[in-house]
Amino acid sequence: MRKNILITGASSGLGKGMAIEYAKMGRNLALCARRVERLEELKTELLAINPDIQVLIKSLDVNDHDAVFTVFDEFNQEMGQLDRVIVNAGMGKGASVGTGYFHANKETAVTNFVSALAQCEAAMGIFRAQNSGHLVTISSISAVRGFRRALTVYAATKAAITALSEGIRVDLLNSPIKVSTVHPGFIRSEINEKVEKVPFMVDTETGCKAIIKAIEKEGANSYVPTWPWAFLQLVMRIAPLSWLKKMS
Repeated sequence: MRKNILITGASSGLGKGMAIEYAKMGRNLALCARRVERLEELKTELLAINPDIQVLIKSLDVNDHDAVFTVFDEFNQEMGQLDRVIVNAGMGKGASVGTGYFHANKETAVTNFVSALAQCEAAMGIFRAQNSGHLVTISSISAVRGFRRALTVYAATKAAITALSEGIRVDLLNSPIKVSTVHPGFIRSEINEKVEKVPFMVDTETGCKAIIKAIEKEGANSYVPTWPWAFLQLVMRIAPLSWLKKMS
């Protein structure tokens, strides 16, 4: 059992939801995010759910790449060992390419890929040193194909995360270190709270339970909730662009 779990972007959304589910399961948690006041509130909530677990919190802006390594190493030392790191922090700013929003698109690209790379590097440095661990990257169903408008760059970064994770997985074949990529479908969270009409949207709790179930299996790639996304991701790979336009 992976007892000590680090989650980035844990102050809200999927990160917070995963932390709550893991508290119920009796796992120790190392949580980081920019908004430390929210982490304080979450820590209180988690210890109320399960007073027997250890909950450590630290402020972290994942775009401060040096700080990513520092915080991960501090968590590792304070907990004695990290068994699983969930690379979850991300954002969804953006607009159609060429419409004057390069700054927002660049911010999403850096946060969702370059900063995710920093988190993977920091986690893998720890896992390689201890010759054990489970790296989990949170991608998206949008990684399967290109999406339009505000999702164009977001989808591209998630496709990059999926490819990065697979490369790490190949590098670690036949080793005790596991690498899993989870591709959530449409799950209600802060990142999409203003989006009104999205097909197959589920609430945060339902989505996070599906994510945790997939993570615990430690498979290479999972699409959650399993219905309909395990099926739809196959359809999406061959669907015409006109169909993809309706999806987003």
